[in-house]
Amino acid sequence: MTSAQRSYNMSRIRAKDTKPEIVVRKYLWSHGYRYRLNHPRLPGKPDVVLRKFRTCIFVNGCFWHGHHVVCGEVQGVQGVSEVQSSGCCKIPKTNREFWVKKITRNKERDFKVQQELARMGWHCITIWECQLKPNIKLATLEGLVNTLSKIFLADHRIKKYESEEPELCMVAENTIEYGN
Repeated sequence: MTSAQRSYNMSRIRAKDTKPEIVVRKYLWSHGYRYRLNHPRLPGKPDVVLRKFRTCIFVNGCFWHGHHVVCGEVQGVQGVSEVQSSGCCKIPKTNREFWVKKITRNKERDFKVQQELARMGWHCITIWECQLKPNIKLATLEGLVNTLSKIFLADHRIKKYESEEPELCMVAENTIEYGN
C-alpha cells in the first residue's frame, strides 16, 4: 500500500460503535442488562457503563491498546525500543518508533484511567478484541455475565454487625405457668 492508502485506511477506523463493542452490547442487552454508552463524566469514557453494578466495561482493540505487547528501552540506544509481541497484535515494521510510542502511551493512559475509576469505587472489566473471535466468543461473554453476577452479589451482601451491648434475654424465657 502507498502511504496515502494506508493513511486513508487508518482514518476510517472508528473509536465508537466498533464491531467488538456491538457484540458485547447486544449480548448484555439480550440478557437483561441495561447500560449507558461512553459516559462523559467518567474518566476515559468507558464503552459500556452499568450503574447498577458500578462497573465499567472497556472493549479494547488488540492493536491500539497493545494486547500482549511488552515495550522496553534497548540499552545503549536512545529513542529505540525493543518490542515483544505475541499472537493477536503485531507492531508495524514501518515507522516503528512512532507506533511503539503511541501504543505505550495508550497502555499507560488505560492503566491510569482504570486506577482512577477504582479509586472512585467502580469495577473495571477489559474485554479484548481477540477474546471475541467466533470460537471463544460465547465463553468470554458468559464469563462476563458471571463476573457481573459476582460483583452484584459482593456489593449487595448483607453485612453482619457485631453489637457491643450484652445479650438481652427474651421475656418469654421467664414464663409463669397458669392454672396449676
